[in-house]
Amino acid sequence: MSWLLVLILLVSVTGASAVAQMHRHAIAAVIVLVAIASGNPANAQVIRTYNNSTDSATNAINDTSAPCNNRFTRTFSVTGSFSVADVNVGILAAHTYRGDLVMYLVSPSGTRIQLTAGSGSNGAANFNAVFDDEASSSISNYTAGDTATPTTLVPPYNGSYRPASALSGFDGQTAAGTWTLEICDQYAQDSGTFYQATLFIAENPTNYADLSLAGSVSSASPSVGATISYSLTVNNSSASNQTALAVQVSDVLPAGVSFVAASGTGTYNSTTGTWSVGNLAPGQSASITLTVVVTASAGATVANYAEIIASSVADVDSTPGNNSTSEDDNATLNFTVGGTRVAGTAPVLSCPAGTTLFDWDAVSWSAGATSATYSLGSLGTVGFSITNPGTYLSNSTYGGQSPTRQNVVNGGYSPAQYSLMQLVNLTSQNDVVTTTISLPVAVSGAQFRIFDVDYANGQFADKVTIIGKLNGATVLPVVTNGVTNYVIGNSAYGDSTSADGSANGNIVVTFSSAIDTVIVSYGNHALAPADPGQQAIAIHDLAFCNPTTVLSVSKISSVISDPVNGTSNPRAIPGAVIEYCILISNSGNGTANTVVATDPLPGNLTYLANSMMSGTTCSGATTAEDDNSTGADESDPVGASVTSSSFTGLVSTIAPGVSVAFKLRATVQ
Repeated sequence: MSWLLVLILLVSVTGASAVAQMHRHAIAAVIVLVAIASGNPANAQVIRTYNNSTDSATNAINDTSAPCNNRFTRTFSVTGSFSVADVNVGILAAHTYRGDLVMYLVSPSGTRIQLTAGSGSNGAANFNAVFDDEASSSISNYTAGDTATPTTLVPPYNGSYRPASALSGFDGQTAAGTWTLEICDQYAQDSGTFYQATLFIAENPTNYADLSLAGSVSSASPSVGATISYSLTVNNSSASNQTALAVQVSDVLPAGVSFVAASGTGTYNSTTGTWSVGNLAPGQSASITLTVVVTASAGATVANYAEIIASSVADVDSTPGNNSTSEDDNATLNFTVGGTRVAGTAPVLSCPAGTTLFDWDAVSWSAGATSATYSLGSLGTVGFSITNPGTYLSNSTYGGQSPTRQNVVNGGYSPAQYSLMQLVNLTSQNDVVTTTISLPVAVSGAQFRIFDVDYANGQFADKVTIIGKLNGATVLPVVTNGVTNYVIGNSAYGDSTSADGSANGNIVVTFSSAIDTVIVSYGNHALAPADPGQQAIAIHDLAFCNPTTVLSVSKISSVISDPVNGTSNPRAIPGAVIEYCILISNSGNGTANTVVATDPLPGNLTYLANSMMSGTTCSGATTAEDDNSTGADESDPVGASVTSSSFTGLVSTIAPGVSVAFKLRATVQ
């Protein structure tokens, strides 16, 4: 549940004309109080808004009337003694060449921050925008023309941009006094007219705790397998006037390290990544040390991000859990794995029942096709399906239209072997090509190579992530690096270039547990340009462990009745009836065929005719079986027979995860 409280106070009206005031909502000051409650109590944040809508003379913003040594100004009068938490400023002005303008905002204490240096306009006209440190785009990206006329209604302004210098330079200052907007025109010919500016000042709450987070990593260049530590310290400033209760920090350890231990204040949950700090009084700090082992391969850069996510009171300069790296309640701790990069050694694939090989040398693929199916021997039919948000490219060197089967990019094999290449042009760093390999049955494990996982400066930076599935659940492989890539978790990252016929770009993917699906996701990581160029990987032959059956058998018995006690607390005395249940289970991933179970009857027992039942569990064994090895019931998947000395159960197939139960009764002699 959340609630919102807004209070608007109109203080006074100023402006050039009554018409202009009415059109542009020329209000000198607006005070907005916003409070949001969502589990933890928080103090209201006050945002004060000040407008100046005194128009300049028409075309008065020019190099003669407003040169940079005699700037055009508009002021905002701020009353009340309060501390600045955040400042934004919106400007509405016409100008035939916006790039001529240079703007500054000056606080009452004399701090001058440059809003724009006139760059990025590309000859576009007019200003209708807010300068905001938290905007997603820089003012240099404000390149399109905009709307600014005497009747344009603001706020809201059309766009939001980060200024040339950060407005956070005003944070913590006393707001009271005169704020000044300065505008100058640095070039001749073009000119413009000022219409309105709006100053937004967020006021620090009366009751607050100023929390900050700092951290360090014990080694900037650890080797693979090294034990290192992350240190985090959260502090409540001595200037705070409140104790922060129930403070929490999130530090979900990244792939590339393995958690060992935590020591320090509070508790750390290695599963959720939450450090429960506790309470921090003004001036108090708390620290924790997280010990980890480096698992990423040489050359990998491992980034660990931590942030304060909970506190009982408002923070004057940050918002818990908002993932903003521009605030002081977070810490990014990076290290790069040292050592000389060599190709890793892949695990040995252990397959008790042998392997089935899918060999690209033995099959064909229609150039440009995005799906195909093939026989996988006795296992059934395997299917390949590829989706691509970008464009498939055609190159005769690599077999024509992609996706295609080719042997130019061959992982260094001699003679060259075929593989399935995906030569693509992705439109953004976030695009991902997905290859799904659907198996006919669950296999005990798998291993395969992917060729050419590498990097080209200004062109692409390969990132390949591999997962498996078993009945919909995710199964993670071991990924082994090559020379031109490094591995973090189940992803490989290209960081140098591999030639077409080189093994340097190879990675090896090993599944050591059962899977029925393999998914390869291929795209780029942060070293790639925003719009990558053409790039490619090639999936080589796949070895699948044949399914295995793991059969287990258990036997339970119970006394049903005896001649003395009947069914009430019966004993195993002469004349007693005893029920046996034999349960056969398959915990493997392969189907067991033609299963035969035998159980000799003890000499002091006589089988009770027509008592045999079958089913999938002991309690559910209700299907009647006759006493011989012939007849209609023996043609069912489950059959049973008994002689004077032995029981025999027959099961044609037991699928993975399935059990079969047999029940029978005997009389004690």
